[in-house]
Amino acid sequence: MTGAPAEPLRATVTIDPENHRGEIDRRLFGSFVEHLGRCVYTGIFEPDHPAADEHGFRTDVADLVRELGVTLVRYPGGNFVSGYRWEDGIGPVEDRPRRLDLAWRTIEPNTVGTDEFLGWARRMGLIPMLAVNLGTRGIQEAADLVEYCNIRDGTAWSDRRRANGHPEPHAVGLWCLGNEMDGPWQTGHKSAAEYGALAANTAQAMRQVDPAIELVVCGSSGRTMPTFGAWESTVLEHTYDVVDYISLHAYYEEHDGDRRSFLASGAAMDGFITDVIATADAVRARLNRRRHIRLSFDEWNVWYMQRFPGAERLDVAEAPRLLEDVYSDIDAVVVGDLLITLINHCDRVAIGCLAQLVNVIAPIMTHPGGTAWRQTTFHPIAETIRLAAGVGLVATVRAPELATARHGDVPAVSAAATHDPSSGAVVLFLVNRGEQPAEVTVRHHGFPGLSMVDGPVAAEGRTVLRLAPESWTATRWTCSAAPRP
Repeated sequence: MTGAPAEPLRATVTIDPENHRGEIDRRLFGSFVEHLGRCVYTGIFEPDHPAADEHGFRTDVADLVRELGVTLVRYPGGNFVSGYRWEDGIGPVEDRPRRLDLAWRTIEPNTVGTDEFLGWARRMGLIPMLAVNLGTRGIQEAADLVEYCNIRDGTAWSDRRRANGHPEPHAVGLWCLGNEMDGPWQTGHKSAAEYGALAANTAQAMRQVDPAIELVVCGSSGRTMPTFGAWESTVLEHTYDVVDYISLHAYYEEHDGDRRSFLASGAAMDGFITDVIATADAVRARLNRRRHIRLSFDEWNVWYMQRFPGAERLDVAEAPRLLEDVYSDIDAVVVGDLLITLINHCDRVAIGCLAQLVNVIAPIMTHPGGTAWRQTTFHPIAETIRLAAGVGLVATVRAPELATARHGDVPAVSAAATHDPSSGAVVLFLVNRGEQPAEVTVRHHGFPGLSMVDGPVAAEGRTVLRLAPESWTATRWTCSAAPRP
């Protein structure tokens, strides 16, 4: 005998063309390739694979990356970069040294380095975001790498690049000043004051090589770090005038069967972003500056960290299987919700990097010598990137609250909306975090004749949608007339 159907949650979402956060930076939809596990070797690069191109990169993986639609890729780390000697990865491959990577206790053959990665990114149409090592190295090595990549000719490092077969500059415009330097696990971990001073001096030297570059300074590697807030404040006191962005990193997982808290991860990310903005703006006020620092959320994903034994327990190996999480439908819902949060902060979050792209906590998986395939999380990522365009609308949500053990009370429904003025398209992304269905009334009076593609017929200014429990939904709408002023 079955019970009566669950009474739906009832919520409203209101959108208006005049209430928006500005243009969405397409770099918000980036990803991350680190020399970790099989992300590079037997991930994007496998020269003996039947589908490898003349450069050794897998074309089947490249096809899925294009389908996913990411716009930017951060490289080469991650924890890996804090012990990386970039000079090891240039010049004749047969002359490159094999090194022990301290971050992940793996043997790095250096077959893929700066030139190979940047060539792949260029062929893929991806914006490269390079990180410099501020763990075991510093100012001179970072400036040298900018010279190697961005100066046309006539200097020692630019002429070395040309001799290595790359006559044109790589013209890398976006750079990270180290990685997670607040973390005790990081090779060369520093205090906020130590890192802030080093980052400021490094930024100045890199800009002296190429004044046009943009720079990302390390924020906290998580909202729960004991130095969170104080770290951002101290680092920005040192670097505010010489950097463009401050980074955020966050990973989410289900703990001890607490599914409801896991489904509220988007609300946790929202609080993290809000706190970093508040801290950055407080520094701006103290320094009496007009310019606002923007945010680079350059590591985010679902990652079951509790399954990872820790790098110190790993046996030394080359391209081992590490962090190859298999994702569920609920993981995909949470990833969709995290994307909603990023869109809802597009006025301050300019850059986002799903960590990572292939094999390592990734939407794309491969078999060495075999097939490549999509994980469940691939689909909300690809649909969001494909559909979200134009400006990020303010989607005002009124919904019942759900009590969670880890994040307090959160709205049962989350929403983000975009409007592309050039095409008139409106896209609404929704997540029902609750265990019962949801009935959502979308109010859109400012969009005359707005109707959902392949959806229910709307009354003027109002459409009712029904969401399955614990679900992510993307809807596309067309407008028959110009929005009302």
